[in-house]
Amino acid sequence: MQLSNEEEDYNLSLSKFESMLKTNKVLFFDSEEFEEIILHYLDMGKSALAKKALKLALDQHPKSTGLKLVQVEMLVYDDKLELAEKLLNELYAIEPTNEEIYIQKANIYSKRDQHEKAVELLKIALQYTDDYADVYNLIGMEHLFMDNFELAKQNFIKCLEEDLEDQSALYNVVYCFEFLDQNQDAIVFLNQYIDKNPYSEIAWHQVGRLHYSEKEYDSAIRAFDYATLIDDEFLGAFMEKAKAFERLKMHKEAIESYERTIELDDATSYALLRIGKCYEKLGDKVSALKYFNQTVHEDPLLDKGWIAITDFYVRQKNYQKALFYVNKALAIDNQNKMYWKRYASINKHMNFFEEAEFGYRKAVEFGDHSLETWLFWVDILQYLGEFESAIQTLLQASEYFPEENEIEYRLAGLYFMLTDGTKAKFHLSNGMRLNIENIILLEELFPVVWAKKMVQNYIAKYKNL
Repeated sequence: MQLSNEEEDYNLSLSKFESMLKTNKVLFFDSEEFEEIILHYLDMGKSALAKKALKLALDQHPKSTGLKLVQVEMLVYDDKLELAEKLLNELYAIEPTNEEIYIQKANIYSKRDQHEKAVELLKIALQYTDDYADVYNLIGMEHLFMDNFELAKQNFIKCLEEDLEDQSALYNVVYCFEFLDQNQDAIVFLNQYIDKNPYSEIAWHQVGRLHYSEKEYDSAIRAFDYATLIDDEFLGAFMEKAKAFERLKMHKEAIESYERTIELDDATSYALLRIGKCYEKLGDKVSALKYFNQTVHEDPLLDKGWIAITDFYVRQKNYQKALFYVNKALAIDNQNKMYWKRYASINKHMNFFEEAEFGYRKAVEFGDHSLETWLFWVDILQYLGEFESAIQTLLQASEYFPEENEIEYRLAGLYFMLTDGTKAKFHLSNGMRLNIENIILLEELFPVVWAKKMVQNYIAKYKNL
């Protein structure tokens, strides 16, 4: 690729400056060359070299407004705001119509969290600038700092009206639309933008994202297709397209898109995991397991990978292997309620009831307060003969489910087992009041209690009321 004359001159100036530093010879550069050299080092994060270049530049061009503005920028960067402000006031006295003075003053106010004053100064800069897009972009950012998303959005739109290619403004305007929950308006705006700039892969990608968030998956895929046609190495668009295909249960197409992301970059554990899940949906168990294993090989600390293998073996009813892999997941995240519930369920299937009880207890401890989990836990406690613990657990569950017949019938059965007839009858009455048809639970879970004549008489008496 041939360099432009400007790029060649720039590279020559940079080489000449670095050669001067090595030889300690003082060579002459014009002020614009110095500005480019200093800004280059600032962009590279080499502030020491930038400061050295600025000192040499001001020695050679002590009256250059451009260099003094670069000096201001460096002072602001170093949080020397008072010095920067003093220098700007001196420059203002010389060049009151220089827009960069207002921009840098606005930058100082922004650093001090005085964003409204920053906006006022940037509006003055608009009167003198030729680069409207840059100033509108800065005004938009100040409004973002103030959480004024509507005004921020308006200014980013003005920026794009001046410069269609400003990608940061494009991302920011979409961010504002999304924050304001105006996804459909954002789609309309982006389609209008695409009419003016049809080869913007960023715009097509954003349209796709918005359609996806609105569950308009066919439209999302169409937009991602355009993005990937414009840029056939647009990894993010291929990834999003794969997710949309999954939502439509088009698993073969999803696999193709995920595989394209792997061709473009190193395989990610996320893509490998999703490919495995797609193969499993297609009934290809061999390929599914292959990709799940690749997932954990790629990222051994990805608990979701180990859980995918766990669930795979649970579906195969191979509980011994499932237990091995759920323990791998718990070793990474031992505070995940869903992992503990899986651990409990697997142990229950293997008749390891003490381990199952421990798993359900941990699931509840870490926030699983679903009725199902409470009841599984209680039934295991009952099976282990821990009636008092089962009662305490049910009373705790009743705080979350105060009118639940399954809890009441279990409490009744347990109190009968402990020969506490008063409490047993109270909860049995509650259970029948809530759902008389479900009294079969008492027979299923407590056959000994159900067989008692006194219990049958009490049920019959209640039914005849």
